[in-house]
Amino acid sequence: MKKEFAVIGLGRFGGSICKTLAEEGMEVLAIDMDEDRVSEFAMIASHAVVGDTTDESVLRSLGIRNFDHVIVAIGDNIQASILTTLMLKELGVNNITAKAQNDYHEKVLRKIGADHVVHPERDMGRRIAHSIVSNNVLDYLELSDEHSIVEIVANDKIDGNSIIDMDVRARYGINIVAIKRGNEIIVSPQANDQIIKGDILIVIGADTDITRFERKVIE
Repeated sequence: MKKEFAVIGLGRFGGSICKTLAEEGMEVLAIDMDEDRVSEFAMIASHAVVGDTTDESVLRSLGIRNFDHVIVAIGDNIQASILTTLMLKELGVNNITAKAQNDYHEKVLRKIGADHVVHPERDMGRRIAHSIVSNNVLDYLELSDEHSIVEIVANDKIDGNSIIDMDVRARYGINIVAIKRGNEIIVSPQANDQIIKGDILIVIGADTDITRFERKVIE
């Protein structure tokens, strides 16, 4: 069965989520107070409505508790974001993802019951910063405040080395969990698998250990 999603707030972040979910064939209800934004998504989402989600009667009339997942992507109005999230929880929505503007906003959202809190601007800033600092880093995904998954391009320095030759787990405390080689993906590579220049190494570990590996081995 298709999952049903509701996206509240159709700015750049919410609009992007709405479009992607629709492209994946999901049922999506798009909600915003701006009529022009709602009109823009009328042909993209399954349903698009103008509504004030800080009004409990509006949420009830939309049958919001029946949706599998509700994304609160309200932009600059922190009060509206908090009130909407609180009411969604009180109405019995099982899965709520909310966008936070700052760390204080995140704390409040978590306290009132948001299941997932995202910082799109902050997280994108960190990903860009990591890419700028190291020419070999393609992508970066934060798992926690101290741990990440990073895509690193293999260069001349490690060309022809096997994973056991590099012994990254013992030396650096990180793990190479997969290798992308062209269209091929090697999941859980073996100790004797050789690394070829241009391979993309999917590395997981503490940020400090990954940085140490990049500086000593890759750069």
